[in-house]
Amino acid sequence: MHRLNAWLRRHPMVVDSAWALLVLALGVLAAVETTGSPADPMAPWRHYTGIVIAFVLPGMMVVRRRWPDATTAAAVALGLFQVAARVEPGMSSVAYLVFGYTGAAFGRAWTSRLALAASLVAGPLTLWRLTPPSERQDPYKAVFLAVLMTTPFVLCWAWGRLTRVRRAYLIELEDRAARLERERDAQAKVAVAAERARIARELHDVVAHNVSVMIVQADGAAYVLDSSPQQAKEALNTIASTGRQALAEMRRLLGVLRTADTAEEYVPQPGVEELPELLEQVRTAGLTVEYSATGEVRELPRGLELTVYRIVQEALTNVRKHGGPDARARVAVDFRPGDLEVLVEDDGRGSTREQLTGGTDGLGHGLIGMRERVGMVSGSLDVGPRPGGGFRIRAVLPLKVSK
Repeated sequence: MHRLNAWLRRHPMVVDSAWALLVLALGVLAAVETTGSPADPMAPWRHYTGIVIAFVLPGMMVVRRRWPDATTAAAVALGLFQVAARVEPGMSSVAYLVFGYTGAAFGRAWTSRLALAASLVAGPLTLWRLTPPSERQDPYKAVFLAVLMTTPFVLCWAWGRLTRVRRAYLIELEDRAARLERERDAQAKVAVAAERARIARELHDVVAHNVSVMIVQADGAAYVLDSSPQQAKEALNTIASTGRQALAEMRRLLGVLRTADTAEEYVPQPGVEELPELLEQVRTAGLTVEYSATGEVRELPRGLELTVYRIVQEALTNVRKHGGPDARARVAVDFRPGDLEVLVEDDGRGSTREQLTGGTDGLGHGLIGMRERVGMVSGSLDVGPRPGGGFRIRAVLPLKVSK
């Protein structure tokens, strides 16, 4: 039944044809049986005219949805002709109700107004032209009959208007659902792109920092392997520890790509509290770093803490890569009432073009990731050469002051 209803909705002319056949059969049968008054010389002409109308009205019913304006206007003209010619209404006249509905439901604005006007005058005109004068002598009875004959036409027109409003509402709902679906897909694509960028930043920070430490330790171990085996052993232990730490962070990051039923629990993302461990790891790799924290130290949102940690981590990685063998660095974190300032500077060889703008081989994307991180928390980032030599990175991150 559902498929049948769907098919009939897609082929409305089939339904209209079925109703038209029924109206045709009833109309022709009634017209053939009606002979008219023998005393009326126009009776034969009116009889055959009624038969023609009984064929024409069902024919227009078949195509009423394809050409609602033309068929409604033709039905109004045919009805006026039938009243003017005093052709008695038969069973086929029920089609006029259908065209009142059609003009209101499917026609243009002027067609709907024409159908309403025709519906309002249908009763009075029929009463005036087709009823004996004796039935119109009583004004109350005449008004009652006129209203009674007009009511079906007005009800059909109102039904058509209701159908038009309902159809417009359904179309609006479909458009809204399609628009929301498109917006949902667009938002999903934006979210996927943002998540991919976030994972790329995290992977870059983890790999760049830990691998650079491992490379420094591996070079040192190779250099002192023959002269100082114990120092080489300590360097190898540091490489193993750094590798395990990098692997743990990689597992945590890649865990977001797993499904909910296979994801495991990983360690929390690093924050300001893990900065001393990071600095100790950097010092072990051979870089001298000073650290200071000023202001009222307080708990920060996890996203902000991760931003601070990654800024310091990337900045120190850049010092090791670009500062030279004798470079020294200073890290300062200042907790202020409305914001948090993170300052990382060194006295090394300064910046390179790739470090500032990013090279084609991937160099310099750490600073790009810094700008993205700071921008996500509505902060500001200042990077560039340091007066007197070296390089400076200064980030100011706004804090939400609790009331």
